[in-house]
Amino acid sequence: MSVEARERRQPWILLSPALTAITLLLFIPLVFIAVYSFWLRTATGADQVGFFLDNWQEALTDRFYRDILLYTLKIAAITTILCAVMGYPAAYFIARSKGNKAILLLLLMLPFWISYIIRTMSWINILGVSGALNTFLLWIGIIDEPLQMLYNQATVVLGLIHFLLPFMVLNVFVSLDGIDETLEDAANSLGATRWQAFLQVTLPLSLPGLAAGGLLCFVLGAGTYITPLVLGGPSDAMFANLVFEAIITQLNWPLGSALSLMLLVVLGLLVMVYNRYLGMAQLMKGLG
Repeated sequence: MSVEARERRQPWILLSPALTAITLLLFIPLVFIAVYSFWLRTATGADQVGFFLDNWQEALTDRFYRDILLYTLKIAAITTILCAVMGYPAAYFIARSKGNKAILLLLLMLPFWISYIIRTMSWINILGVSGALNTFLLWIGIIDEPLQMLYNQATVVLGLIHFLLPFMVLNVFVSLDGIDETLEDAANSLGATRWQAFLQVTLPLSLPGLAAGGLLCFVLGAGTYITPLVLGGPSDAMFANLVFEAIITQLNWPLGSALSLMLLVVLGLLVMVYNRYLGMAQLMKGLG
């Protein structure tokens, strides 16, 4: 084998473990899901093997699924915007801290050490009828009877913010930490106020991290089912809950596969739109 041929093969040899893992853990399961989506669930409970479009026809034409999908995208967008508004100041504070940056980052990472389900269910003990907040409000005399604060859209958004906010802060922090602070000093020396220096120098340079965090929060928020299942009411189900219901409760794997692929395609199209206007290079810059 020639030296040139060996050099051409070397990158693929080095990438082979990662490519094998991605193939086995991602692409092959997706192929199975795609095949299942064209099977048919019969009245007897058995899956009829074949090529049927019934599941896709139901998923694409039924207004119920379309409304839940739009609701899911709305909740994910609201959560992303709120995470950006709340996460940017926190990331800026950490990036500009002197001496205690490592401690602040450690505190930011602490929620990842606790199970996502436990973190979500903790809000029941805080906002429940006999939870800590109602108990405190009753004790100080602000209310005469417990308030119903759970199982609505607001608590779903609150739970998603609790889950996704660290992702936003970390992405924005990476961008802010890579910005030379002397750029703001240079802007100040040229007559700009600190607010003007932030708007014209720091904010534009940190937009890749903000965009990366926004995309990550949106995709994770749109694909979650634990938070609306635990904190939402009957009318607060998101699209992933429909997939869970079809596969786990109804044991309808063909319909659940079609619904999961439908959500995957929608989120994939949104990522493509992001790539069209911002570029994945900017995303990787924000992440790195």
